[in-house]
Amino acid sequence: MRQVGGKGNPTSFLFTDTQIKQESFLEDVNNILNTGEVPNIFAADEKADVCELVRGPAKEEERCPEGTPAQLFGYFLERCKKYLHIVLAFSPIGAAIRNRIRDFPSIVNCTTIDWFSEWPPDALQAVAKKFLGEIKMDDEVRESCVTMV
Repeated sequence: MRQVGGKGNPTSFLFTDTQIKQESFLEDVNNILNTGEVPNIFAADEKADVCELVRGPAKEEERCPEGTPAQLFGYFLERCKKYLHIVLAFSPIGAAIRNRIRDFPSIVNCTTIDWFSEWPPDALQAVAKKFLGEIKMDDEVRESCVTMV
């Protein structure tokens, strides 16, 4: 968080479901996805250090006009949201993913989901038929095109 929000280093955090040793890990990920921070992650003195890290960039960007700790910490969180990219790699198989989505809704609500799994052949054919159905062509050609697609 200090590297990302404090120094403005773009960072990707890759987290797989095999790395979840305790479900509380997902609570922290859920909070970061939702608000950009983990509540109470910084003690008061650490929070002051973080505010000092962003004082220069905030001044350069003409942000935080009064330079109060609340403004500086808010700017720090904005930078965390801007520069931290969380990549979650979870298996969609089983009840674990359903339970985790139910318990930690930001996993779905604050992410873009890419499903990397093979489509069944009948589903691929149905999609091809739907989109090629509107195009004028012979039925024999259409079936060949569906097979090709």
